[in-house]
Amino acid sequence: MGSLYANRSFRRLFAGRLVTNAGDSLYAVAAMWLVYDLTGSTFYTGLAGALTMGPQLLQAFVGPLVDRWPVRRLLVTTQLIQAVVVLAVPVAWYAGVRSVELVLVVVPALSLLNQAVYPAQNAALPRIVDSEDLPAANAAFSFAYQGADLVFNGIAGALIAIVGAVALYAIDSLTFLAAAVLFAGVVVPARRASDSKDAGRDESTAEAGGSPAAATDGGESASYRTRLSEGFAFVRGTPIVWMLGGGVLANGLLGATMAVLPAYADGLGGASAYGTIRAATAAGLLVGALAGSKLAGVGFARLWVGGFLASGVAWFAALASPSLWLTAVAFAVALVPVGVTNVLAATMIQRMVPDDFLGRVSAILGSASVAVMPVGSLLGGSLGEVVGPLTTMALGGVGLLSVAVYVLAVPSLRRLPPVSETTMLDA
Repeated sequence: MGSLYANRSFRRLFAGRLVTNAGDSLYAVAAMWLVYDLTGSTFYTGLAGALTMGPQLLQAFVGPLVDRWPVRRLLVTTQLIQAVVVLAVPVAWYAGVRSVELVLVVVPALSLLNQAVYPAQNAALPRIVDSEDLPAANAAFSFAYQGADLVFNGIAGALIAIVGAVALYAIDSLTFLAAAVLFAGVVVPARRASDSKDAGRDESTAEAGGSPAAATDGGESASYRTRLSEGFAFVRGTPIVWMLGGGVLANGLLGATMAVLPAYADGLGGASAYGTIRAATAAGLLVGALAGSKLAGVGFARLWVGGFLASGVAWFAALASPSLWLTAVAFAVALVPVGVTNVLAATMIQRMVPDDFLGRVSAILGSASVAVMPVGSLLGGSLGEVVGPLTTMALGGVGLLSVAVYVLAVPSLRRLPPVSETTMLDA
């Protein structure tokens, strides 16, 4: 781990991810609570969730651009644009324009801009750190993501109660600006592809005046459509496509729970309870992410099945708990195995996929894994109006248990080796 933080580019990429994720946590809590506060309706929070997650379906189409454009330029540009867009809500509010429609417009705009960020970071990471450091690097990135959620979800709930949700949008703009400054100092080496004609160049050369296409695409003239098709063709017929199934099963039902979480938390204590539960789930994911880097030598299938069985049981225990704090602890326990598998799955895919395909594959997986979440959010919000938030929350436990059953049912997943034994697939 020490060698990772001696790497200046990794430090800046990690710090940038930490800062922007902190801002995203503030914004996510503020947006969902603001919509619920304005409408008092789980249907509208379900709609807000769908609009937040919907643009993730487009992530697959961003992949060829991520593989083609300089990563640093892409990261900096998206952060600067988001810093401007997120200010629309506080500016309008202080001008007296206070409508849920504005919030519902800003939500998908920010989410759309974010679709290039995570594939770009995932594609850059194996080029910045050594292969043996990837599990630790992915664990650190999960720490940046879940650690920010843990701290700032709780802070967001308290700040909403003190200063209101709109003020968090202004704070978020500052985090985007800070992240842009950090990303500007990242130097991403050339890809490792053996057929790259410009293997000796790094992206700093391209961004100083060279051709981005030549620097990051090995001088290839492949069209966008061809590169996109190549990404899909690579995924087909590999264990990766089956790994997606488990995420799709869980994410669809978990999307339904996120739609009603503000209403569920409102019954437990309001905005502070909402922030507490969001912080608890992030804590569980964080603990799992930190543990994941230590479990690379354990059979991945065994971790997957046993972990998600435990997750489902803990989720139902959270819903049956008599107090907010017991509920929060049980939710945290339920998310620990999810954090473990998130880290190990990301590392396994990075080891399987050649660098020339990693941006496209990461984007395809990002889109496919959340494809059902917008639908789940809409259905969850509508269902919450009919049967109430508690019953709808139970769908999350069903989703977690379904993952364990799915892995047991798919032979190629039951045979997945430890991450440390994963080898690169042929392109």
